[in-house]
Amino acid sequence: MAVKIEEREFEQLVAPHRGELHALCYRMLGSVADADDALQEALLGAWRGFAGFEGRSALRSWLYRIATNACFQLLAARPRRHLPFDHGAATKGQGALEPSIEGPLWLEPYPDDPEASFELRESVELAFVAALQHLPPTQRAALILREVVGLSALEVAELLDTTAPSIESALQRARQALAQRVPAQTQQATLRDLGQAAERELVTRFVNAWESGDPQALLGLLTEDARFGMPPIPSWFDGRADVVRFFAERVFATPWRLRPLRASGQLAFACYQGPDFRLGALNVITLRGAAISELTGFLDPALHGRFLLPER
Repeated sequence: MAVKIEEREFEQLVAPHRGELHALCYRMLGSVADADDALQEALLGAWRGFAGFEGRSALRSWLYRIATNACFQLLAARPRRHLPFDHGAATKGQGALEPSIEGPLWLEPYPDDPEASFELRESVELAFVAALQHLPPTQRAALILREVVGLSALEVAELLDTTAPSIESALQRARQALAQRVPAQTQQATLRDLGQAAERELVTRFVNAWESGDPQALLGLLTEDARFGMPPIPSWFDGRADVVRFFAERVFATPWRLRPLRASGQLAFACYQGPDFRLGALNVITLRGAAISELTGFLDPALHGRFLLPER
């Protein structure tokens, strides 16, 4: 018997699942903007198809099926999202930067949820989501649904219209591929090991180095193999010396003010450029121990708006 439901009642039913569905779409697509589009399409499809739902499976699983299919459709129509470090070779010297490449190409950070669990924050870290984008869509979905969402192999198989052995095989290949791209320790574990006092000290030193335009102070915060990228500009710098040289010659040429925050569960800074101190970049920091191994400065104003950051 078909189930009839009012729109308001439908919204109330799906509201508890909206956040986790959006996070699923983000992990699949590597973009908050694409996740918004996929979730909207999925919920519209769920509303239109609810009369045929009939409660034959859990509502959560049914919604995950629809959201995953919406992601598959977007993945078929758009290029893989990535960071500049996967786009091409590092910039040599201090010549002109390459022109920005606009469009759905660059991985985006995820707005932080203060209530999110340790595990949830791990699953939206930049390195993990960037690595996911290298997997074929079905492997990507299988790994997220099994190891992040926590569905059983049988549930994932039913959701993806395949068999449990096929899911286990896809998971094995996905885990092997991710092991080559994801650091051994997550940022959540690194921050936990660092401790709050040392984290506050590192944040203070980083802010002071940037706001005072002090290359030597910045140098002391970076690992030897640190790298820095600025999507949508494809140029990036590899190695502490080149990173600091670029900051000294280009970034520190104007005054800045920084505001610490979190993005993708990681340390991040909203960077306001003088003389009028308008928001110029959202820099997400990756740590290795107590040092910075990667800085990614996201320059897209549309992305800044999703973090509800003041323009000045």
